[in-house]
Formats: sequence, C-alpha cells, structure tokens
Amino acid sequence: MTVPVTIKLRGKPEEMQTVDLLVKEDGEVQQNLSIRGPSDSPISLAILLQDDLVSSIGTETKGIADFVRRLPNGSRVMIGYIRSGSLDLRRKFTPDLEKAASGLRPPTGLASAGAFNPYVEIIEALRRFDSQPAGRRALIVVSDGLDVARGVDSSSPSQSLDLQRAITEAQRRSVAIYSIYAPSAASVPQLLAANGQSCLEKLSDETGGAAFFQGTGAPVSFDPFLREIDVSLGKQIALTYLSTHTNKGFHRLDIKPIERNAEVRAPAGFPR
Repeated sequence: MTVPVTIKLRGKPEEMQTVDLLVKEDGEVQQNLSIRGPSDSPISLAILLQDDLVSSIGTETKGIADFVRRLPNGSRVMIGYIRSGSLDLRRKFTPDLEKAASGLRPPTGLASAGAFNPYVEIIEALRRFDSQPAGRRALIVVSDGLDVARGVDSSSPSQSLDLQRAITEAQRRSVAIYSIYAPSAASVPQLLAANGQSCLEKLSDETGGAAFFQGTGAPVSFDPFLREIDVSLGKQIALTYLSTHTNKGFHRLDIKPIERNAEVRAPAGFPR
C-alpha cells in the first residue's frame, strides 16, 4: 500500500528530511517497504477551479499559473474547471508545465455556471489519476465547498454523501487534497458558507492535505496559501508499506514519526 505523507520538522519548516515512521493499520504495526521523496518520485498534480467563483478570484489565476511553472521538472499537471453538468478539462496530465499553466483562465464568475455540488466533479478529476504512475499525488481545488444538490440540509459535512464519496476516492488513489475556499457569485447565508468551509476542511484533513480560508469572504491573495502548499509538496513522500489486512472495507491508518521534533500529515485511512 502506498500513501502520501507530509513530514514537517518543528523549528525547521523549510527543511526536507526523511524520518523513521511507525505505521499502524487498524491498530496493528505494519512493515515499511520504501519511502520516495520529491527527487525520486515526481508529483502528479491536478488543479481544479470552480467556475462560478466571485470575479475577484480571476486575478489569482496568474499566481496559480506561476506556481505551476515553478514546479520541479518531471511534475505532471492537469487543469480543470468545476461547472454545472461535468468537469471542463482544460489540460490533461502533462509534463509540459508551460502548457499546463497556459490552460488556466479566470473563472467566468457567473452563477449559472456553478454546480450544485463540486464533489461530483472532484470525483471525476480523481479518476484521471488512474492513468498516472503510483507515487506522490496531490490535488488543489479552489471552491466554495457547498453541496446543495439534495437541498440545504445536505450542505453539512456529516450530510453530504458526495463529499464522503470524494474522500473515499481520494484515499483509494492516495491523493492528498489541498483546498482553498472562495465564495461563489451566488449570494448564500453565512451559515451555508461556513458549511462549505467545513466540508473542504474535512476533505483535506482526511486525505492528508490542508485547507485554507480567510473568514467567509474572498481571500485577499492566494499567495500565502500557494507558498504553504509549495512547501508541503516539497516535503511530501510516497510511503509504501506491506498491508496485512486484505478484507474489504475501510482500514484506518495511524502514522507517527519516531522523532519527537517531527510531525506528519497523512490520510485517515483507505478503502479496499
């Protein structure tokens, strides 16, 4: 089994270092087989933007494009937009970073372009990872996180069925999801906006990524978020271990560093 793990050394946030890890699956210690870092496992990265986000988000696409251009050689990038109906795939996975960056455009900012549920398109994007080699994988999604496809009551993290499906599909494919919250052009109550943020936070926490937002309004700039994601991806490893549980169902993971001065971010588990 291969899972994405991000290692952070306390007091040395910029330093990449491999540490000894204790892996437990369903409470039982597992045998580690290999650890591949950025130098020997180029990342496969998908970037998704929700197409009905407020117009101010359009100014952030240049920063995202520059982020893509700065990725290490060998990285493979996919660009897509979450729209009503289906995923608008602008660039398939490609090692040509300039080509991938040129596929980014400002969101339309039209409420009519919005999906009632971003997680269906996130699942569609996750399936595109099936064509990529096993190893380090991540997805960055810019969205309001709001699922109202089955009514307002479905918008909370505990009620959104497609949110849980997206988490399961990401865990199945070992994809860490980094989410950036931005409001959509349609005006929604603050409670619903908070539900969207909570959904994105759950999506990221349970897949080994991280969630970013500034209140319930549009962030002033994505730059601090992108810098933090860049650092995290630079410290992400692909950990392969020998799984001793072959039965179907969800298998819970508990990955801890042996060193006291380190902390890790990893998925909560995976389905089989």
